[in-house]
Amino acid sequence: MESGQAVDAIRRNAEARPMGPVAVARFEPTENSMRIGVLTGGGDVPGLNPCIKAVVDRAVEEGHEVVGIRRGWWGLLHLNPDDPDTHDACFIPLDKGKVRTIDRTGGTFLHTSRTNPQKVRPKDAPVFLMDPNAPAPDPNSILDFTPHVLKNLEWLGIDRLIPIGGDDTLSFGERLHRENFPVVAIPKTMDNDVYGTDYCIGFGTAVTRSVQFIHQLRTSTGSHERIAVIELFGRNSGETSLISSYLASVDRALISEVPFDVEKLADLVMRDKKDNPSNYAMVTISEGAHFQGGQVVEYGEADAYGHKKLGGIGELTGEALKKLTGEHIIYQQVSYLMRSGAPDALDLMVGVNYANLAVSLMTSGVSGRMVALRDGSYTHIAMSTVTSGLKRVDVGELYDVNEYRPKVRHVLGKPMFLY
Repeated sequence: MESGQAVDAIRRNAEARPMGPVAVARFEPTENSMRIGVLTGGGDVPGLNPCIKAVVDRAVEEGHEVVGIRRGWWGLLHLNPDDPDTHDACFIPLDKGKVRTIDRTGGTFLHTSRTNPQKVRPKDAPVFLMDPNAPAPDPNSILDFTPHVLKNLEWLGIDRLIPIGGDDTLSFGERLHRENFPVVAIPKTMDNDVYGTDYCIGFGTAVTRSVQFIHQLRTSTGSHERIAVIELFGRNSGETSLISSYLASVDRALISEVPFDVEKLADLVMRDKKDNPSNYAMVTISEGAHFQGGQVVEYGEADAYGHKKLGGIGELTGEALKKLTGEHIIYQQVSYLMRSGAPDALDLMVGVNYANLAVSLMTSGVSGRMVALRDGSYTHIAMSTVTSGLKRVDVGELYDVNEYRPKVRHVLGKPMFLY
């Protein structure tokens, strides 16, 4: 809960702050020119840099300016217009020269964070926004700095904003839309779980990387006649694990949506090992998977969106399998390797096309939308859709809950990734 008096003082401090000089030299505007802001939030994925470059190239060609916000929403929270020392850390003017080669690499050259300006703990709040004469807020209180973010957007002269992120990042973009700031969002997440779109930037490369590493691990697993447990990202949605295991033909795939019985799993993988002429078995597991009657393995402090770090369920599963079967286990977290390196052709294409669609919408005066792929076609939907539902694996259609493996029998009429 908010600590009333302290929060009111902080809000007054943010809203009363003088505007100061314009931070980015304004170009000579034409009647239809605008300044577009772009940022990336949440986890990095391949395809972000090509998307940023396409936004800049298209906007500049049409006579607009682009300002890159550094470190996602962190940049708009920590920017103090009256303190030039904060400027380089929080934003950068972008032109074709600055983005000329960024599409050749993965990640985001603007950097990223999991900051949520409408839910900030006092310990994480910028010092310059805290009124020294006000009572100290409750350490457990939640501070809303949306007015400060809006003030900084105004000071930067940004007319439109393109946030690129997952459902967490885009939820604050939707908040800005409700505050009447023009926003067009681009969905990004390797879990492919943003509600309302069939595809998010980063998913294709994550699957490609996962399939490659699964096959490469067959070398050691088969040579030593062991059982491999391969842990993949996937907090709430097991689609990455499901599709990767489907394409790599693993023996068993454990997904976030279905709790599993480890004793039953042990019997299944021993059968798989026996039936394999090379005498080994492969299991993939989403980081959000959990034992029947157990909990998701989490650790650390929750971030601004309420998420703790995940990881380790694969190791626990491997230890249990070793105890139950007596077999040696190879445990491998693929984790960040799934989102490392340059994008594959699919993420490159979708990232560029999403960028072009977003700029097209903005130059047409459309806002409050998220670009999307639906039924194989590029389109756009209301930003409110992002927070209106959850996107999860269709277990009944795509997964065998008794055998712990993909079960795909009907693909007619389904989207490319079966979702």
